[in-house]
Amino acid sequence: MDASSDHKLNEELLSSIQRLSFDYFLKEANPANGLIADRNTPASPASIAAVGLALSAYPVGVERGFMTRDAAVERTIATLRFFWNAPHGPEPDATGYKGFYYHFLDMKTGRRVWKCELSTVDTALLLAGVLAAGAYFDADDESELEIRRLADALYRRADWRWAQDGGATVSHGWRPEKGFLRYRWQGYDEAVILYVLGLASPTHPLPPESYAAWLSTYKWKKIYGRELVYAGPLFVHQFSHVWIDFRGIRDAFMHRHGTDYFENSRQATYLQRDYAIRNPKGFVGYDENCWGVTASDGPGLKKLHLTIGGRRFFGYLARGAPFGPDDGTLSPWAAITSLPFAPEIVLPVLRHFRDIDLHEGNPYGFTASFNPTIAAADGRACGWVSPDHVGINQGPIALMIENYRSDFLWRLMRRVPAIATGLRRAGFSGGWL
Repeated sequence: MDASSDHKLNEELLSSIQRLSFDYFLKEANPANGLIADRNTPASPASIAAVGLALSAYPVGVERGFMTRDAAVERTIATLRFFWNAPHGPEPDATGYKGFYYHFLDMKTGRRVWKCELSTVDTALLLAGVLAAGAYFDADDESELEIRRLADALYRRADWRWAQDGGATVSHGWRPEKGFLRYRWQGYDEAVILYVLGLASPTHPLPPESYAAWLSTYKWKKIYGRELVYAGPLFVHQFSHVWIDFRGIRDAFMHRHGTDYFENSRQATYLQRDYAIRNPKGFVGYDENCWGVTASDGPGLKKLHLTIGGRRFFGYLARGAPFGPDDGTLSPWAAITSLPFAPEIVLPVLRHFRDIDLHEGNPYGFTASFNPTIAAADGRACGWVSPDHVGINQGPIALMIENYRSDFLWRLMRRVPAIATGLRRAGFSGGWL
């Protein structure tokens, strides 16, 4: 295949995957309040992180012709009005408290379900989408003015100092029944966006020492000859990058190591391929064009494991490479979301996933996860296939494909004062800053 034909094939495949992933936010939604289902199952509650990804995706949809600007404005206003007006207080059936929101909400009423936690990181992902909407809808008409007013008000309401619970780093969350969770956002993880937004708050900002405390918990490793700040699940190296362009900007930690978080994610992407090539546990299917170990559903039942032929297979689990846990379950979305970091190794993976029919019968593109070590009843090479699509998987696909193709969301977010201010307060410098 010549270069022009190869490019055409890549563009057609990316366009198709992006559109199908975006469609999740149009169809798995309650238009009246803007809530987005966590999963495409009838009883699924809403995920506030999925809402943040949807708010970020609507501008992409407008630019790509997937929806009209009027339709995007209507959906965005409904969403922001809901979060501003929803019950907000310490009651156990509220929607949020102290400017933060419960991880999962009833799709119709918008109230807390499953006695879930008030989630700090999921609120950060929601607010990133809120701020993206405020930056994109910049017209002078009343509807877009209202979007900007509500976006600013929602951001200002979050009490980040309260979320520290007296410590240096930020708590994972809070429950009205028992108070703050015992876990904190420390060690390299998906919470970069949380600290950036918290540091920049004009009302209840995190102190700069909170970011320094977080950096002090990082682990720098050398694996397969690659050096990076390590996290096993691939999504950790991706989520904050959906909104923040880390190319050429460095905080104190990255200055010390002579790199940046974009390059770090590139190394993490290559590390996944290295691991799949080595395939130390002998899983079926792993090779240079078949990888993507991250948090995902698996063949087991919920959090219980399944044993087949002496191997254990798990349900939903934060899988990681190369130190595990790993049970042979791969996630196409995790590979696709690495596209901006290493397109030269990701594009062949996408073509491989297409060739083994991971999109067959799926309304939103590739399956969320699959496990070729477990033989499929229909004999397909992909083996076991997850029955669900998940909102927090679909969003990064659509948005990181766009960042790869046009830098669209990265350029948009550079104009958001909270992003630039938060990065500077965290000690970032260089590049576009």
